[in-house]
Amino acid sequence: MNNKGIASISISGELTLNMQSLNNEGGEGNQIMTRQVTISDKDGTEYIVSGISGDMFKHIHAEHLANYCQEHSIPLSEYSSTLNPNRVSANELATDAGKEEQGQCDVVNAAIRHCAVCDTHGFLITSKVGENPGSSNTPRKSVIDFGWLVGIPNKSNTESYIHSKLVPDAGTIESGSGANEGQNLFHRPANYGTYAFVCNIEVYRIGLNDINRKYAIPDNECLERYKAILAALLSCFLFPKGAMISSQFPHITDFKGELAISHDLIPAPTMSALNPDYKRQLEKISEAINGIENDAIEIRHFDDLASFSNEIKELEEETPYRIR
Repeated sequence: MNNKGIASISISGELTLNMQSLNNEGGEGNQIMTRQVTISDKDGTEYIVSGISGDMFKHIHAEHLANYCQEHSIPLSEYSSTLNPNRVSANELATDAGKEEQGQCDVVNAAIRHCAVCDTHGFLITSKVGENPGSSNTPRKSVIDFGWLVGIPNKSNTESYIHSKLVPDAGTIESGSGANEGQNLFHRPANYGTYAFVCNIEVYRIGLNDINRKYAIPDNECLERYKAILAALLSCFLFPKGAMISSQFPHITDFKGELAISHDLIPAPTMSALNPDYKRQLEKISEAINGIENDAIEIRHFDDLASFSNEIKELEEETPYRIR
């Protein structure tokens, strides 16, 4: 354990999913369109692969985080406690940050104190808070960042399957009737393969007001939120609450990769598994950084979801880095 604490954590991994439809583009007729993205390798060769947006993973993490906070009596705004994506309302902050002599710094302080999800996932207050003249359009950047989950070329693909709605006496009811009573056929995608996963957590920013660079909450509350963020992150892989899980809950068969941990304000490095050499690259990058700043970066390898879970458990036993 490094007594300086954890400043940032990056995850670069390969997640194997089968029969998943966690993120789609919408529908066209009776066909649900899977989300696909265009990527290029280091040689510039382009590939079209299936993907799950970072927005989806932020949504999944925020829901698990809200549940954890409610279970452990960690403060949440009214909006966050009901999983409202607006995070927090101006009215909730008016008592603490709505005075005429106050500004944006007071709004950010109030939001951080009121809500762990706001602190973690960021927010934008678009309306005026009470009589605070500078409060409109007050932002906070997210502490946790998710990249797209991107299918690795030649290791992933997508297929489409036909489904039908079971309707008693279907032959007597017109198919596709306006009353939605007929025998409808529809097509759903199912994606499979190995996906590159990247994520970064700026641990030192938990509770930190980026405007005045001071902490809005005490050390013990930062520690509680740090543990909550890690617990919610693990839950994302145990129960990925994306689209269509009621009938296409994904088969997670593997998760392996690298955890990069920074014990200083040098960022924990990330290298996508889209690069087959990403593990060696991370080791070389960490060696170079540690040659500049002694013991700043630590790389931990995990071979499967079980070992990843154990690494998260061990990280929970450490403490967040704090700017002094």
